[in-house]
Amino acid sequence: MILLAIAINIDPNIAQIGPFILSWHGLFSAIGVIAGVTIGVRVAADAGVDEESAYNLALWSVGGGIVGARLFHVVDNWGYYSQNPGQIILINEGGIAIYGAVIGGILTGVVYALIKKLDVARLADGGAIGLILGQAIGRIGDVINGEHHGKPLDAPYAVVYTHPNTLGELGLPVHLAVGYELVWDLLVFFLLWQMLGRVRPGVIFWCYLLLYGLGRFWISFYRYDAIQAFGLSQAQLIAVAAFVVSAIMLAKMLLIDRRPAPEPAEPDDEFDEPAPTAAGTEP
Repeated sequence: MILLAIAINIDPNIAQIGPFILSWHGLFSAIGVIAGVTIGVRVAADAGVDEESAYNLALWSVGGGIVGARLFHVVDNWGYYSQNPGQIILINEGGIAIYGAVIGGILTGVVYALIKKLDVARLADGGAIGLILGQAIGRIGDVINGEHHGKPLDAPYAVVYTHPNTLGELGLPVHLAVGYELVWDLLVFFLLWQMLGRVRPGVIFWCYLLLYGLGRFWISFYRYDAIQAFGLSQAQLIAVAAFVVSAIMLAKMLLIDRRPAPEPAEPDDEFDEPAPTAAGTEP
């Protein structure tokens, strides 16, 4: 029996004007995007990338992220959307997947950078720092709304959603899984921020993928997600792939590509001595 739990009694919707509903999720998602783009562009500009080009890339990446987030959500819940295809395009009613946003945004940004012949590595580092900050801010709305249901928990740090309109499990003490992710995202952000100017371009990006993947894989065990394969959710499968690829790339960048060049061979006295010259002359 729980002696103490954290009660969240907040209406998930802030206001409604006609058919338009402003929710805490939507508000903090928007704040997260603005903050992430601003910080990401500033980091890239400080690293020598043209600021206007960085902003243009960020706008394309945001669009790609929105498409990817919805696409991954639909795939993860295909049992429902296959029976209700008209709901697929109604993104205003909710339903996005964070890894879809990450992958969609990254792919769109890389393609744009290659077409415009921009510095992919430095832009990727700025994008990684902006992404993880935006993700952390966006999770605040999820915490308030009760989205992404956590599993039951009998402990003092469990949360109980008590508002009648909550999207969480009303009255059930659960793991605040999205809260765990919020804290993890902030820790990753501060670590990546400390790496600025201390590592070669591209390292921060791969560290972001590795660390976020590690955290998301672990945290997903505390929330209800559709199982896709091997007893793992879609996010966990992607996290494993991201972790492996990132580890390989970091090993290549930090170990293989940084090996010192071999020392030049010593000349062989028998074959490499200067040829004799005429007496009294220099070679």
